[in-house]
Amino acid sequence: MRRSKHPQGTVHRLIVESKALIGNRLGDDTARIVDVYVPHGHDGKDLPLLVDLVGYTAGGPAHTAWKAFSENVPERLDRLIGEGTLAPVVVAFPDCYSRLGGNQYVNSPVVGNYEDFLIGEMLPAVEQKFGCGGTGRRGVFGKSSGGFGAHIHAMRHPDVWSAAASHSGDAGFDLLYLGEFPNTLRALAKTENSIEQWLTAFESKVKIDGKDTLTLMILAQAASFDPDPSEETFLGLRLPVTYDTCDIIEERWANWLKWDPAEMVKTHAQELSKLKAFYFDCGTEDQYNILYGSRRIQKILSERGIEHRYEEFPDNHSGVDYRMDISLPYLVDALNK
Repeated sequence: MRRSKHPQGTVHRLIVESKALIGNRLGDDTARIVDVYVPHGHDGKDLPLLVDLVGYTAGGPAHTAWKAFSENVPERLDRLIGEGTLAPVVVAFPDCYSRLGGNQYVNSPVVGNYEDFLIGEMLPAVEQKFGCGGTGRRGVFGKSSGGFGAHIHAMRHPDVWSAAASHSGDAGFDLLYLGEFPNTLRALAKTENSIEQWLTAFESKVKIDGKDTLTLMILAQAASFDPDPSEETFLGLRLPVTYDTCDIIEERWANWLKWDPAEMVKTHAQELSKLKAFYFDCGTEDQYNILYGSRRIQKILSERGIEHRYEEFPDNHSGVDYRMDISLPYLVDALNK
């Protein structure tokens, strides 16, 4: 049942055959679905383009599928555009789901070169098909891991993206991940400290619980931030801690920290000044402590006089899609200037 009574846009489905993802060690399919929303009464031509990066355990089509108790993103777009709150915009939903349960939207020999896929393959396919976007008219947004992707892409590619919004995007890795490593080690201890045995057992389960998902998430982050290039290591997966005492392996942890937006902003703040709009927010009850990493980013940007918009709201990390009602009009207004 549609929840929006406003004119309905159209969701088109593209398949992008990726060369950038060839050779990923997970064996994931290189043909990726990209759903594309085009608003009612438009064919996409000359409209700005937004790209939605979803959170961990999701893929782009999850945001275009039916959703219980609430709007999916196309229904939200129909409503916002119908109300006149949001100017017409094309929105792409790339499927970047992986064997490890998700994506951080960076290049990795393990997960695949998703940074290259998004910029060099997905964007041209969508823009050529619908005549949208282009230089100065592209924005990226996401939540959680997708918010992390928005942070990273905004800092690394202001020549590609002109606006970005991060909802509860991963930041402050010391507070976010260090407390999870002991739990990961306890899980792996049940399979003789073997990542291969653990993943094989996980993939054979008929029911997955939350503890399994958190362990898999740590492996997914390891594959993105510190992959082992050697062929001897199973899928290139390794942890930045010792298995017996959970001591930090400094050189490996340093590789993780290179991707922490709260650290990256120290050297990439000026890149953010090139954007037309940079928005980020976080709930004051965020159960993953991302609030504090977000505040670190905000503090540095404020100290350096970099224009941005940061908001905190009284909620936790889950079920915060309603924040798009604020971020998306803000991004599109900026892209239309």
